[in-house]
Amino acid sequence: MGLARILGLAARPGAAALSGSERWTRKLVSLCQTLLSERGGVAGAHLATEALEIYQALNPPARRAFLEILNRDFSPNPEEVGNAADAYRKDPSSDNLLYLQRVVEPPRQELFRRLNLAPQGTRALVQMRSQVLREMDDGAGLETLAADLGHLLTSWFNRGFLTLQRIDWRSSAALLQKLIDYEAVHQIQGWDDLRRRLEDDRRCYAFFHSALPDEPLIFIEVALTRGMSDRVQPLLDPASAVSDPQAADSAIFYSITNCQEGLRGVPFGSLLIKQVVEDLKNNLPRIHTFATLSPIPGFRKWLAGSGIGSGINLDGKLDAEMKRRLIPLCAHYLVHEKRRSEPLDAVARFHLKNGARLDRINWLADTSPAGIRQSAGLMANYVYDVAALERNHELYVRSGQVVCSRRVQAQAKHAKQANHAD
Repeated sequence: MGLARILGLAARPGAAALSGSERWTRKLVSLCQTLLSERGGVAGAHLATEALEIYQALNPPARRAFLEILNRDFSPNPEEVGNAADAYRKDPSSDNLLYLQRVVEPPRQELFRRLNLAPQGTRALVQMRSQVLREMDDGAGLETLAADLGHLLTSWFNRGFLTLQRIDWRSSAALLQKLIDYEAVHQIQGWDDLRRRLEDDRRCYAFFHSALPDEPLIFIEVALTRGMSDRVQPLLDPASAVSDPQAADSAIFYSITNCQEGLRGVPFGSLLIKQVVEDLKNNLPRIHTFATLSPIPGFRKWLAGSGIGSGINLDGKLDAEMKRRLIPLCAHYLVHEKRRSEPLDAVARFHLKNGARLDRINWLADTSPAGIRQSAGLMANYVYDVAALERNHELYVRSGQVVCSRRVQAQAKHAKQANHAD
């Protein structure tokens, strides 16, 4: 449906009357155009508020129609961009550069900035991007719209605007309930489970933003242990004994959850881990090992489709023979299987890009149904060695090198031999 028709500028004689949702979509587009023509102030805030209220009241098809209009019709003018680029190419002056920058920016970016004048405007725009991403997942071609919203939200949610908070059992009940609701890695089985995760030998940290003061953006759960953990079930056991945090020498990051779908792609995770490492070093100086106990979500899917694990019964008994064959194959998967220059495994990409080292692959580390389904129970330790983070990050970014321990290197090297041995 074109913009002119939505605005009623190209109605055909005898055309049927617009439906209720089409009328509201037309009104919303008209408000957005008026908002772009305003200079701001009180009138702009009122317009932004009305526009967001209408958007939030639209039914799903009408919202999708509106998002498609934003994606298509609130874009740069190709002729203006071409002329400005030609002018800058001929004369790369400051004036020509400024003009090129102005015409290249999509009008919808300025619209989003003006919509942010409304009370709770930032929250509404985060929710709008969540809707855009869901529509993209369903096949809608809204990539440029998602990128423009993501660009603004990345600026608005950069580290300078975030606050780090430790969450414990004394935090508000509303916030604790959100931890239960949002936890995406190891589901929290009610209040007793949550309380155990917040005991003295555990830590939970989250980033918050002033525009969403009651909403965690991302949170991380940490176990304070003696030695580097190789199994997650003991860390999740609500009945496990509480140990003395002062006796711990290791901090194990066993769950990290992004809470706001609309902020997908905003790089909170690496900032959060590094901030938590610094906080733990300052408050618990005996801790010298900072490591994850991470899932390997793509391993079984890759193994089933690669052919390299032919003859392995992934639904059979996880015995010593399966361990001998699967651990080398998993090491090969994490170290050598790439998507372009980066590892296939999303969790590996995240930690390696942060500068962590792939240190160990653990057998029967997650025996939950999800752990067996995703990775035959395997999990990985990624070590955050503060002194080596920058070097490891550079190696990964510049050459795609997977920095790993000698043990994992050897396992990856012998993957095929282990699989085909008698």
